[in-house]
Amino acid sequence: MRKAVGEEMHLMVDFNQGLNLAEALHRCHMIDGLGLAWIEEPIVYDNLDGYAQLAHELKTPIQMGENFYGPREMHKALQKKACDLVMPDFMRIGGVTGWMRAAAIAGAAGIPISTHLYPEVAAHVLRVTETAHWLEWQDWADPLLLTPYTLKGGHLHIPNVPGVGLEWNEDVVAANLA
Repeated sequence: MRKAVGEEMHLMVDFNQGLNLAEALHRCHMIDGLGLAWIEEPIVYDNLDGYAQLAHELKTPIQMGENFYGPREMHKALQKKACDLVMPDFMRIGGVTGWMRAAAIAGAAGIPISTHLYPEVAAHVLRVTETAHWLEWQDWADPLLLTPYTLKGGHLHIPNVPGVGLEWNEDVVAANLA
């Protein structure tokens, strides 16, 4: 993959909790040192001791967090040194309020924090997040939005409208409900 995309492209690997600890140790050691930006969730989300072992043994940063059910769960993971990077999901972390609490915890710990899904809201909270890292971008909502966000030159451009900039295209919404 590296040869195909070049050295300037950031590559991340997401196992999506698909490995047991033994498999994760084997596979992650095989890809460690290949210049990956991170290895994401190789084992089940609540095996914090396993994550701590992986984070300790590997040079490649371990990313986790889309399954943190509230900021306190993220705090537990950071206390156990279970990861190098965090990526809370808005639905599970507690919405914007939960995100801001989690962002404060990450900031106090000096841990980079990225978003998981919901980029139209995530783009706003990253701007006020001390250790903001990556915005995970999908354009899934674009067909439903009156003014979709745009990407130009690798940067997200947020519409200059009140609030988070989300206004539904009522015609498209109505057509999809029919």
